[in-house]
Amino acid sequence: MLSRLRSFFALAPNDLLRDAVYRRLWTSILCASLGGQITLLALPLTAAVLLDASPTQMGLLQALGVLPFALFSLPSGVLLDRVRKLPVYIVGEAVLALAVASVPLAAWLGLLGMPWLYLVSFVIGTVHTTAGSAAQIVLTQVVPRERLVEAHAKNALASSGAEVAGPGVAGLLIKLVGAPLALAVDALMLAVSVLILRGIRVEETLPVRQAQDFWRELKAGLHFVRERRLLVTMAVLMACWNLFHNAALVTQILLATRELKLAPQTVGWSYVAIGAGTVLASVLGHRISRRMGPGPCLLLGFLLCGLAWLQLAFAPAGGWGVASFALMLFTWGVGAVLMFINFLSLRQAVTPAPMLGRMTSTMRWLILLPAAPGALLGGWLGEHLGLRAALGFAGAGCVLVGLWAWRHPVLRSVRELPKPVEVATA
Repeated sequence: MLSRLRSFFALAPNDLLRDAVYRRLWTSILCASLGGQITLLALPLTAAVLLDASPTQMGLLQALGVLPFALFSLPSGVLLDRVRKLPVYIVGEAVLALAVASVPLAAWLGLLGMPWLYLVSFVIGTVHTTAGSAAQIVLTQVVPRERLVEAHAKNALASSGAEVAGPGVAGLLIKLVGAPLALAVDALMLAVSVLILRGIRVEETLPVRQAQDFWRELKAGLHFVRERRLLVTMAVLMACWNLFHNAALVTQILLATRELKLAPQTVGWSYVAIGAGTVLASVLGHRISRRMGPGPCLLLGFLLCGLAWLQLAFAPAGGWGVASFALMLFTWGVGAVLMFINFLSLRQAVTPAPMLGRMTSTMRWLILLPAAPGALLGGWLGEHLGLRAALGFAGAGCVLVGLWAWRHPVLRSVRELPKPVEVATA
């Protein structure tokens, strides 16, 4: 029996996790994701329950988390193409640890309020803008381009494992010590991630630049994205998704705690459903993408997210409300993984190495520009028309945009990643 179990879990001879460098990177992602699940739940619950935030305040909290993408994405892309990416990634993880640890410290000192959470949210967004882009490029330095979908699926599996265990742990911690103090565990996990990343060695040759004109390089990144119809189409689609996602994110916890009457611990346990969905999609996502093609698989994930929000808008209170909230999280988890493993792989596959920093930052800037307005709009709709109306807007809008995109062949016709020749001539 034991030998059967070993053979079942044994890695294939060519499995990416047999590579020591990738395995270390994957372990770091797992640690950071475990802590991140605590912050994902504890930060908004601190605002909603402890500080009694209004829907508008929740919208502002979310908006400040994504505002740095609009402010810093483009210049950070130019700078990333000039420096080594791994040190930027490591420093970013360290800054995240300090920002998250400041919340329990402020609560202990009696200084915690919404302004403090606004500042923490802005710092977290700034790190994700810079170090997050660096992390995506580090993956391309570790993994061959033809295996990017597989690598992103395995990274999603690491995040998914965290999403299975993290929310339950977060819910228990929140019940035992309160939401602010639970964030200290995230800070500890991020510190472990930093120690793991410090042991990674990657070879990176920076291009020799005769003259470094910042604005010319920034425009080159914009021009590169603009001239590729696939990148433009994905930017428009994902920008719409971020608008709807942030509108839903502002209202879903408020709807769960105030209209569906879920206790904070129940909300925490419900978030395990995200992990179940993302684990399922991470395990099967590579196969689904290979069978359907990365373009259709991306669109399938987009539609699943919209349907998830839409059904929660009509959820009743009580036991069915708990089931509906968990179903929303599960379906969203499946959809988000299917969408992002293909989105990230497609955009990296069409981009030459010297342009990766500017392409990544340009795409992140374009797709996240509507995120802050989406959060503010979700908060406004929740406060003036009701939380269900705000969630219904997010769900219906996402489904309609997804159906519109499915009618056009730009993504639907992409059945495999672009060939390396296309990358070389791009």
